[in-house]
Amino acid sequence: MKAEFWHQRWQAGEIGFHKHNYNAHMTRFIDLLGIEQGDNVLVPLCGKSLDMIWLRDQKFNVTGIEISPIAVADFFAENEIEHEISKHAWGKAYRSENLDILCADFFDISPSDLPHTDGIYDRASLIALPESMRPDYVKHLAGLIPDTTRSLLITLDYPQQEMDGPPFSVSENDVNQLFSELFIIEPIYTEDCLVNEPRFQAKGLSRLDERVFLLTKNIP
Repeated sequence: MKAEFWHQRWQAGEIGFHKHNYNAHMTRFIDLLGIEQGDNVLVPLCGKSLDMIWLRDQKFNVTGIEISPIAVADFFAENEIEHEISKHAWGKAYRSENLDILCADFFDISPSDLPHTDGIYDRASLIALPESMRPDYVKHLAGLIPDTTRSLLITLDYPQQEMDGPPFSVSENDVNQLFSELFIIEPIYTEDCLVNEPRFQAKGLSRLDERVFLLTKNIP
């Protein structure tokens, strides 16, 4: 899946994945990251997620990474957040008080581009990627963060043959295969959420589970 796919989706306004409220699993389980006020939370492939507003309001410093300039510009405009823009080799940094978004390809970002990462929040990153891209995503993510850093990962699990992604189905077995070499994996919660998702019901899904994992980067 090339970057142009996401540019076209944002250009066409095909962003059904964008939520207009805070993710309930995030608000319930964020404390599992063991982070404190003033710590830095990384939100990869962040889109214009309102979850970043909630994280900032909890007094965390938030850094998002998003490839679409439309998504980034919309985020700051819609939430009326004053910001400054600076240019870099990988793209542009939109910086505001306690909340920055790097408008760049995730794979072009290096550890030197980020503050010390104390925690990661991933609701829409892994499930946005087809199976072929996920191992590289996990490897690059692990290279961006310090040892023992924790990640709150939320996935969707459904019969992949019943719907074309994104969002793609990511099962517990998929998570184990992807992360077990570099992370300690703790399944936290599973919820049957199909009844609350008419958009996915309309696509003919027979099952839709939302899964929450706590991942801790292993010390080599």
